[in-house]
Amino acid sequence: MSQKALLALCVALLLPVASYFLVKTISQDSLAMPRHYYFDDTKDTIIKGKLVQDTIWHQVDNFELTNQLGKTVTMNELRGRIVIANFFFTRCPSICPGLTRNMKTIQDGLKLKDITKRIDTTFVQLLSFSVDPERDSVPVLKKYADRYNVNHDIWWMVTGPKKTIYDYALNELKLGLQDGGTVDSAFIHTEKFVMIDKRGVVRGYYNGLDSASLATLAEDLTLLMLEKDKQESSPVLAKLLGLWPVYLIAIALLAVFLRVTRKQNNKTNA
Repeated sequence: MSQKALLALCVALLLPVASYFLVKTISQDSLAMPRHYYFDDTKDTIIKGKLVQDTIWHQVDNFELTNQLGKTVTMNELRGRIVIANFFFTRCPSICPGLTRNMKTIQDGLKLKDITKRIDTTFVQLLSFSVDPERDSVPVLKKYADRYNVNHDIWWMVTGPKKTIYDYALNELKLGLQDGGTVDSAFIHTEKFVMIDKRGVVRGYYNGLDSASLATLAEDLTLLMLEKDKQESSPVLAKLLGLWPVYLIAIALLAVFLRVTRKQNNKTNA
């Protein structure tokens, strides 16, 4: 085996491993992930003799409401998806049409990304809660959704008991805290978009009428789609480990090559 062949073999061995650790370093250290909101508790764990304190973040509770197709939907079935939520009502003459148009822009952006196959957008769900559920019946929501060309699979407009919706906005999504406590508990009317991660933890609040805030939402959404649970094994590492027979053979060939080369050098020197 020539020196060039040896060099190629070393590159073949080291490049995948180096690439894995590079990707791992970039993904964990360089990317500033969206912050977590509202913790419930902390948990102390001993790892290798050291005390490690983990934060238990508040996970939004389940709800059971009805979407624009008359289907009963729950938050539990959205676990594992990233949710972008807002609050509106169909008779709103002020901020709601703008909020709906901007949510539609997000919907269309997800479709574009899905077509390019650059990133998986199938686990993103858009969710609009009606704050006037008595008037926003299923047929009214369906008509409103069709007016804005809503994709009924990835964007739910939901109605149901007013108390359920308002309690969810105030106690689970904590909109009152984000708006400085100015949200009227009798009639919620906010421009906020709320992002909830795959585990049900709130990760961001955005002004749904502000282009700069929506640009931040788009960046945060991309980061959350790349985020990996600490307990999950890396698919890249799994593939590398799956190639262990190839690595063993390559290492064995390298050892044989070095042994033969050493013998030849010894004979030459003798």
